[in-house]
Amino acid sequence: MRIFFSVGEPSGDLHGSNLVRHLKSQDPGIEFVGFGGPKMAEAGCQIHFDLTSLAVMFIGEVLKNIRLFFRLIGEANSYFAENQVDAVVLIDYPGFNWWIARKAKRHGIPVFYYGIPQLWASAPWRVRKIRKFVDHVICKLPFEVEWFARRNCQATYVGHPYFDQLTRQTYDREFLDGLASDERRILTLLPGSRNQEVRNMLPILLETARKTIEQSEDCRVVIAFYNEQQKQISAGIVAESGVPVEAFCGRTPELMKAAHACVACSGSVSMELLYHRKPTVIVFKVKWWAMLAQAVVLRIRFITLVNLIAATDIRRKSLRPYDPDASGAEPCVMPEYLTSGDPSSRVARWIVRWLTNKDLYHRKVAEMDSLAIQYAIPGATERAADYILKQMRMGIEESDSSRRPELDNLSTGPNKRSAA
Repeated sequence: MRIFFSVGEPSGDLHGSNLVRHLKSQDPGIEFVGFGGPKMAEAGCQIHFDLTSLAVMFIGEVLKNIRLFFRLIGEANSYFAENQVDAVVLIDYPGFNWWIARKAKRHGIPVFYYGIPQLWASAPWRVRKIRKFVDHVICKLPFEVEWFARRNCQATYVGHPYFDQLTRQTYDREFLDGLASDERRILTLLPGSRNQEVRNMLPILLETARKTIEQSEDCRVVIAFYNEQQKQISAGIVAESGVPVEAFCGRTPELMKAAHACVACSGSVSMELLYHRKPTVIVFKVKWWAMLAQAVVLRIRFITLVNLIAATDIRRKSLRPYDPDASGAEPCVMPEYLTSGDPSSRVARWIVRWLTNKDLYHRKVAEMDSLAIQYAIPGATERAADYILKQMRMGIEESDSSRRPELDNLSTGPNKRSAA
């Protein structure tokens, strides 16, 4: 059997690599090919192009690479036409992956979407694409199954694969001991995994750090960069801010584990912070016009995955974005700010409370622990691999059974004629 992957985000590269390993452990004869990143290549997938190098957020970046995207779509289409492919597995990266799904269905290849786009957040009408081009929706979040099932999509819930990785996570004990030798409590800043996110978010995070330090001297601020390139391109921003921070790359697990509290860019990182039970404020800065657009487009109450999981009802009830400081605001696990401005003063207030009020801090940790016990459960990748293999084998068996009468006629026909 041969499975074609299409993965375009660094986080998807991680989840895809773990999925490849689980599939390979269950059936060593499977061949893995397609688009992915270095982690998937290391796991044994033959990468035709490192799509994670094109992880982009905004339309301008997409347009700059549009010719390359269409060339890759054409290469995938040719590969489907010239090779036996038994399944296509898509992970995140919806703009590009819709086209891959379209090409796969044209060639009659079953499509699995693992880590489905969050259509329930802002684009429910796109579920038509799911019905048309995707055979199996593999959900990471518990409320997604019902949402897709109500819209006549074949969906199954396996859990979030981050928790598989985290249970196997190893830590540099010497590095952690070095952090612990300083008695100050650590505030970890997490500006995101994309370069664009980092440039957009870092000034707010640094200003938050400045205001936190002004109110609580017993605080050591560290920044966890995704890679060395991000650290280098951010050096000027950090230096210009004058905030006493320490910058690291490749140390995110340790800096989360050692943190007393965190400030993070919105994204899947919230699930990792839930696993570590770290009180966190989530910030996501957008352009002013995007703030206007979200009032019309956004269908959900929160932008943070952890808050959505904890909510009894994710539907939005106001055109205004959620404001954790508003009078009568519904409590949430991770205070969050979707903004076009500078919320650093309000973010810093939360951090200072957790630094100075032990009871408040421990109540927040207990709240996160209660939620993690329910949802931070490992095994999602294995369950996804089991599901994919089961469906693939069922499809192959159905294909064989449908062809068998035709084959039987071909084999018996000449014998009947000769007997006559």
